Amino acid sequence: MSRTSPHEHLPHTRMSRRGLLKTAGGLTAAVALGAASATTADAAPATWTHPGMLHNGGDINRAKVRVAAGDDPWLSGWNKLTANPHSQSTWTPRATATIIRGGTGENYTLLYNDIAAAYQNALRWQVGGTEANAQCAANILNAWSSTLTTVTGNADRFLAAGIYGWQFANAAELMRGYSGFDLARFQDMMARVFYPLNNQFLTGHNDACITNYWANWDLCNMASVLAIGILNEDSAKYDQAVTYFKSGAGNGSIQHAVPFLYGNVDGYDLGQWQESGRDQGHTMMGMGQMGAICEMAWNQGDDLYSYDSRRFMKAAQYVAKYNLGNDVPFTTYTWGTGQSCAQSSQTVISADSRGQARPVWAMLHYHYNRRIGLDDKYISQMCFSVAPEGGGGDYGSTSGGYDQLGFGTLMYAK
Repeated sequence: MSRTSPHEHLPHTRMSRRGLLKTAGGLTAAVALGAASATTADAAPATWTHPGMLHNGGDINRAKVRVAAGDDPWLSGWNKLTANPHSQSTWTPRATATIIRGGTGENYTLLYNDIAAAYQNALRWQVGGTEANAQCAANILNAWSSTLTTVTGNADRFLAAGIYGWQFANAAELMRGYSGFDLARFQDMMARVFYPLNNQFLTGHNDACITNYWANWDLCNMASVLAIGILNEDSAKYDQAVTYFKSGAGNGSIQHAVPFLYGNVDGYDLGQWQESGRDQGHTMMGMGQMGAICEMAWNQGDDLYSYDSRRFMKAAQYVAKYNLGNDVPFTTYTWGTGQSCAQSSQTVISADSRGQARPVWAMLHYHYNRRIGLDDKYISQMCFSVAPEGGGGDYGSTSGGYDQLGFGTLMYAK
């Protein structure tokens, strides 16, 4: 199947701190899916940055100053946070030893609600300085690290380990250094309970055909491995995640997640997302999962946002353009399913969940447009169509509303 060569709408103006040293090969790669574009992983940072996952110290300070000054859009984002029931310092954790997602006895709603509460209370403490919120976040994290021993269920256990792994680690990263938080015990829980499932999925894919699972399954597990690597200052895990992003065998690696490129479509380069023929809810979830990976790596000095001629940006533009109601090109997507790799195909893009609101766009817009000065027309329009972004609890009670931690308007606006 033919591919078009990439053509950037505007020149790249800035790379990450360490990325400047790695231009040859690692950040400029072949565009065809079949070409060998991945290089060896960037080495984990010699000096870790903390906080250094979804938010760095500059992000936190900017939000703190802007909210205190009453400036928008930060104040609107802050008001969205403080209005969320999960952000209240009265939240009581419901830690349990065994979390089940998929099959009999599902109880994973306990986990994702408590993670949202820990993260939101941690944000309120970091931005607003309220001790009660810090105590609440620490209590939630401590309750789970002293209680949780197992994440299980059917195949969906790997989704739980992935999504809630990277989210949990992010909440803990915000509480790092707080005297009431037992960081060491939490680090142990992440390495003992979450990482083995993350690693098992990325290396074995539940014994299925390598193409069977959608991109998000890989992405959430990659994000968890990366987050645990940062939280625990574990270079091997950090490098595992970055290597998989560049050259992993499954659908979450960059060239499998964005299998087809289209140059200069109405003046912009686009990339078809692997789940575009499935539905738009999961497609936008992919923007959030891959975005989280890129943001966490960026805060440790690695520019995955720009990897392979900004392949992810082209995908985000494609997804945003379609979900704004515009037409996009689509190439038939064919993959192997189950254990036998029986062939299946999608011949048209799916309109299911088209235009769904998810808090994934601020992170992307404020990176591509404000940090590095690119024209991100469609990403920008999506960003402002859902602003100010909320988080878990603002987008329904089911798990899809908790797939992202959210609050990007507050934390990323520049």
